[in-house]
Amino acid sequence: MTSVPHSARVAADLAPLRLTLKSVAPTTGYVDGAWWPHSRDLGAEAGDLARAVTLRLGPVREIAYALDAWEAAPHHVEIDPAGESSSVRLVGFVSQDPRVVLVTGESGRTLGLLVVPPESPDQAGHDALDRAARPGNAESPTTLLVAAGARPPVAPWSWSGDHR
Repeated sequence: MTSVPHSARVAADLAPLRLTLKSVAPTTGYVDGAWWPHSRDLGAEAGDLARAVTLRLGPVREIAYALDAWEAAPHHVEIDPAGESSSVRLVGFVSQDPRVVLVTGESGRTLGLLVVPPESPDQAGHDALDRAARPGNAESPTTLLVAAGARPPVAPWSWSGDHR
């Protein structure tokens, strides 16, 4: 639908993608990996994420997120994987765990990714990425973030509770 210009898009395009995934073996636990965006501007960040998980999921259909964890986002983002333009829906929910995004491919397969808060210190962010991608890790999103030292700020986004 609407695509909004994002001032953070340039910064996000120049910054490396920070993403880890568990191996392709049968997944375990709450999350399939972790993503550490550079900002809370999902419109600017989602395209890189969708392109990166295409090898695992095939073309990405949508990214579901918690409305109160991100800045206002457009309903779609355009991506251009392998020279083929496509649109990815961004679907916000009030009931979704703010520490997780759900990335769904056209195949129906979904990856649940821990969202490491963009403002996390470097060591804590890298620790959270590593912990979430460990084979067999079954820690909750809250436990993963707290153990890594990536405790997000309380306001304006509500990240309290365990939201299993």
